[in-house]
Amino acid sequence: MGESDLNFVSGKVKPIIVGIVGPESAGKTTILGAFYLLLGRGSLTTDANLFSNSYTLAGWEAVGTYLRWKPGQPPSFPPHTPSGAARAPGMLHLGFRREDGSLRDLLFADAPGEWFQKWAVNEQAVDAEGARWIARHADVTLLIADRQALAGPKMGTARNDFQLLAQRAVTEARGRRMALVWTKGDVDVAPAMEAQIRKAVASASSSAREFTVSVSPCDDIDAAEGFRELFAWILCTERAGVGLPMTASSSHDPFYRFDRR
Repeated sequence: MGESDLNFVSGKVKPIIVGIVGPESAGKTTILGAFYLLLGRGSLTTDANLFSNSYTLAGWEAVGTYLRWKPGQPPSFPPHTPSGAARAPGMLHLGFRREDGSLRDLLFADAPGEWFQKWAVNEQAVDAEGARWIARHADVTLLIADRQALAGPKMGTARNDFQLLAQRAVTEARGRRMALVWTKGDVDVAPAMEAQIRKAVASASSSAREFTVSVSPCDDIDAAEGFRELFAWILCTERAGVGLPMTASSSHDPFYRFDRR
């Protein structure tokens, strides 16, 4: 979906927009592919949130197909999300039916890491419009920390880039839900490096949750468990309501039951 499709999805209730913010090749699209495959197996949600519909099944399939086993072709990772000339991210839709019968729509913004890297350096960069859109509209932000990059030969550069991006993302979130998500969780990272990454997030947002995901099992833990925990946390998102002060009124017109400000 593109930005012009939002009116169709939000005609009844504004959907929850999930922004996945991270550098290039950090595993952002792989997270979406893992969500889709686990959802198809019925192992991502519970009776409290049943899958209802999706307006972007073709898009989900295009992402998830790379992670599937095929005859003579082992699974791989989704290709790099191209930056191209698009000025807004592509969005993948999922709808869920809750226990009370109400529907909840989620939109996952899939954007290339180059946008975020340019946005972290210069908030008003011409090529960072998509990153600015996500920062402005996301109800939930997943801040991605790539363990492979943080343990590799360019770990210092990866750390500095993450710290800069984290500062920008936390500032723009303005108190909205945020999670630090470690990708490639089967890769060992030096404890000192982990501490610096956590400090970069905690120094500006003490309420950020932390998750670790990996497509490979680590420490005898099912690889799917990390994705399930992260998705369950996303589904718990509640948009803040608007509280209007009520006042006593003898009028039958409900408009006059709200106090004048």
